Amino acid sequence: MGAAQVTELQTPVAAPAGEQPIREAIAQGDHREAMLLCARRYGQAIGRLCMAMMGVQADAEDLAQETLLDAYAGFGGWRAEGTVRAWLMSIARRKCARQLEKRARRTAKLRLVHDADKAPEPCGAEEDVLLRQRANRARELLASVRPSEREALLLRFGAGLSFREVAAACGIEEPAARKRVSRAIATLRESLKEEGSKS
Repeated sequence: MGAAQVTELQTPVAAPAGEQPIREAIAQGDHREAMLLCARRYGQAIGRLCMAMMGVQADAEDLAQETLLDAYAGFGGWRAEGTVRAWLMSIARRKCARQLEKRARRTAKLRLVHDADKAPEPCGAEEDVLLRQRANRARELLASVRPSEREALLLRFGAGLSFREVAAACGIEEPAARKRVSRAIATLRESLKEEGSKS
């Protein structure tokens, strides 16, 4: 990924106080230190976002690491127009979206039908089985949300970004980010309501 792709944030956002050491390391050209600080401060949030989008732990871990490597490569061209957190999450969001597109193309080529209901449950504690079922159900519900709205929702609540940061990460205006999140929540509520009326 080129620096031009990594530095596409448009919306100026005030930097949180905790980001100052990262910004200083970038400004001083100490990109290794900046990457280490990013990993410490935002590594878990990046991982959560990747997991929420990908649904597979191994893929999420790989993409979280790739996000930090892309950030490292892009530090030299970073324009400091938004928060470091929003910038990192925008990289992670794009990486996950590309991986999901590749996965969809692969699946279409192979014409595989994945039916989670018919898949045998792995042996394990009853709590583990229930957690897996809930996670699968949550992913199914999220799949009912339009991709752009799902990304905004995951950035807002999965990664903990402010609406301003969501806007910066998605390359849109803040009111549009608020609308996307609002529509995503409305879609999820409607899906849950329909599900409740069927049972």
